[in-house]
This record gives sequence, C-alpha cells and structure tokens, in this order.
Amino acid sequence: MKTIKVLGSGCANCKTTLKLIEEIAGAKGVDIRLEKVEAIGDIMGYGVMSTPGVVIDGKVVHAGGVPDRKMVEAWLTD
Repeated sequence: MKTIKVLGSGCANCKTTLKLIEEIAGAKGVDIRLEKVEAIGDIMGYGVMSTPGVVIDGKVVHAGGVPDRKMVEAWLTD
C-alpha cells in the first residue's frame, strides 16, 4: 500500500489533486492511504514552496499545479 500525502492549504487545486488521485486509484484498484496535509510547517518540512505538493512514501514527486492524469497513473503503477 502506498502512502500518498497531498500538501496544500485547501485551495481548489489541492482539492482537485486529492480527488484526481482518489479517482484514479479507485479505477485502477490500487490500495492507497491518502492524507491531506494543510499545516504550513509540515508542508515546508518537505521543502515544497508551491502547492499542491504530492508526497509518495516519503518522497516529494510533484509540486505546484494539478498533476496530469498520466503522471498520477504512473505514480500508482510504479
């Protein structure tokens, strides 16, 4: 099971990213633990300066803007 964290203050792009990851994981039948991280200190702890950020199993894989569908699919199939 992958642990995925979406870093962001709750903006529209952050919510869209969270929903996109949930949707694709469900469609592919991938078991994930999805968390939303909104505390600025926690976000900065990952070195992310622009949100939304995505962290998979402790590694930052994306920052700034909504990731495209193909990118999310690649994260979930690795």
